Amino acid sequence: MLDIGRTLFAERGFDGTSIEEIASVAGVSKPVVYEHFGGKEGLYAVVVDREMERLLNLITQALVGGHPRQKIERAALALLEYIEHSSEGFRILVRDSHAASATGTFASLLSDIANQVEHILGDEFKEKGYDPKAAPLYAQALIGMVAMTGTYWLDVRKPKREEVAAHLVNLAWNGLSGLESRPHLTTDHKARQKVLKVRAKEAAKEAKEAAKEQARAARRNGADPTAL
Repeated sequence: MLDIGRTLFAERGFDGTSIEEIASVAGVSKPVVYEHFGGKEGLYAVVVDREMERLLNLITQALVGGHPRQKIERAALALLEYIEHSSEGFRILVRDSHAASATGTFASLLSDIANQVEHILGDEFKEKGYDPKAAPLYAQALIGMVAMTGTYWLDVRKPKREEVAAHLVNLAWNGLSGLESRPHLTTDHKARQKVLKVRAKEAAKEAKEAAKEQARAARRNGADPTAL
C-alpha cells in the first residue's frame, strides 16, 4: 500500500488521490487502509516521512569527512541520485507537504540540511579569515540553488547527473568570476584526468602561439628570432 500510495500521490497529489482508489489499486478494501493507516492522511504522512528521512540520511552521509569541496560534490550527487532513483518520492516532497506529515515540509528538510552545511562553511570561513556569522546565509543560498536545480532536472534529465553536479559545484565553489571552462568533480578521477589532459593541450597550444608571436615580433624589430 505504501508503494501504491506513493505512486498515486506523486501523480495526482494528496487532494487528487482518493482512499477508494488506493484501496482498489492495492486490491484491498477501504477498512484495511483505515486499519493500517487511519485513512488517507495517515498513509500520506508515512510516505512523506519515509522519503524525507531517506533523503536527509543520504545527504547527511555525504557531508561526512573529506575536503569541503568534496562534501559539496557528494551532497549534490546524493540529491541527484535520489531524484533519479526515487522520482515519485521527490515529486511528493517538492509539493507542499500536507499537514498530516509529522516531519514537516520540504522547506523544513532543506533547512535541516542547511544547518549541517552551515557548520562546514563556518569552519571554512574562519580558516580564510571571513566572518563566520555569514555562514547561515551562504548555507541557505547554497542548498536553495542545489534544490532548485534538482527540481528543474527532475523533468529534463539533461545533462547527466555527474555533469549537473560538476556545474553546481563549479558555481558554488568558484563563483561566477572564477568559473572553470570545463567543470569536473574532484572525486571523478577519470573525468579529472581527461580535464587535465585537455588543459595540458590548451596550455601547449597557447605556449606555441606565444612563441610564434614572439618570433614575429622579433622579425618586425629586425632581430634574429633564433637568438631569443
